[in-house]
Amino acid sequence: MTTQQPVLVRVTTRREQPAVSEATIPPEEVALETRKLSVYYGNFKAIHEVSVSIRRNHITALIGPSGCGKSTLLRSFNRMNDLIPGARVEGEALFHGANLYDKHVDPVSVRRRIGMVFQKPNPFPKTIYENVAFGLRLDGKRRSKAEMDEIVERALRGAALWDEVKDKLNKLGTALSGGQQQRLCIARAIAIEPEIILMDEPCSALDPVATLKIEELMLELKKNYTIIIVTHNMQQASRVSDYTAMMLMRPDRAGEVIEFDRTEVIFTNPKDKRTEDYISGRFG
Repeated sequence: MTTQQPVLVRVTTRREQPAVSEATIPPEEVALETRKLSVYYGNFKAIHEVSVSIRRNHITALIGPSGCGKSTLLRSFNRMNDLIPGARVEGEALFHGANLYDKHVDPVSVRRRIGMVFQKPNPFPKTIYENVAFGLRLDGKRRSKAEMDEIVERALRGAALWDEVKDKLNKLGTALSGGQQQRLCIARAIAIEPEIILMDEPCSALDPVATLKIEELMLELKKNYTIIIVTHNMQQASRVSDYTAMMLMRPDRAGEVIEFDRTEVIFTNPKDKRTEDYISGRFG
């Protein structure tokens, strides 16, 4: 297995705008792009030919009813689906012009560049310090204690958690509150300095106060990171995201993006009536 970074081959094929999108994103501002991306689990087609462009340093929300493939699509962006037996992908997911599914691309390297925060906070049964340092210890780089301390502090500050835990870095991360645990997981993700952060319903297990802190944190993080979030909370999508992709299931049960645009357009003037019906609560 190669250890190269995922930027391997410059793709020179003509760039196509997604047919379902009215949003125009300048090519130089595209952080990630899919072209007719389909995902299969064995013979079951879970995602059907999704073509979207994700804008750098913006928040993109994936919305739609349960089972329409939002999490599957999200996991395809950093090859997490590779861990599921029988999963395979057709089409392209382009990152810096290279197809993430090219046979020469190391999926572990992809996940260093495109980090992920899961639905349920999942701190390791280690200290707060070691939770943040975990990914750094795996990348093979030698760092002094002072360098490691600096990175851990920077990540905890970036996750708006430093002031709450700076005096208890040797306490277990699992002893923190739910909202603090989720911010610890965000600190762990940003410690290795990814370019994109994927968030799969990061607030679904949190109370309203903790949810507000995570949303405020996302708005701050997008200054330095591109964020893609799956959410069932329409108010959350409208509050924090800049772009929104609406997903539904096709008759063959495969999920597809039926509409992709700036969030204010999706929520105030959607082009597809099914989007309007979902956002207004008439189905889903």
